[in-house]
Amino acid sequence: MTGPTARPATERAHQILAAARTLLEREGPDALTMRRLAGSVGLTAPSLYKHFPDKSSVVHALADAMLRETTDVLEAAESAAPGSFSALATAYRTHALAHPHLYRLTTGHPLPQDLEERAAAPLFRALAGDEGRARAAWAFAHGMVVMELNGRFPTDADVSAAWAAGIEAFAPVRL
Repeated sequence: MTGPTARPATERAHQILAAARTLLEREGPDALTMRRLAGSVGLTAPSLYKHFPDKSSVVHALADAMLRETTDVLEAAESAAPGSFSALATAYRTHALAHPHLYRLTTGHPLPQDLEERAAAPLFRALAGDEGRARAAWAFAHGMVVMELNGRFPTDADVSAAWAAGIEAFAPVRL
């Protein structure tokens, strides 16, 4: 790996990253230790360091993978419904909720600028290039997902209605 957002270069590194993702997704971030990771792929911890120099490099590779997936999901939603903020927000929410630990891990630290810009591109296009509205819409979607993942809505809250209201607020004005 050449940098914090480089993809695994070897088949073994891909296996390690897949195992890291499985640990994270099944058991949460506390399960993602180098010792547990090494054991899950049949390596000793020192051997694991030949592929990933430290835990942060594993975390960066996982975040990179999540951001690439999010980009693909948003681009697919954009292709299916060009210019639809509703389609983008729904795709974003669905993907994030399907991978809660990975989503939190990815959004819990600064993201690679080039990947974040690519992931946000469909949103900018849907909101006619209005950078301020696009950033506000991104913040809305992220904030809603985090609140939903963290159980921050009251138990009787209609979260889908809150999503619909937020989406409507960012819908392009029709004349």
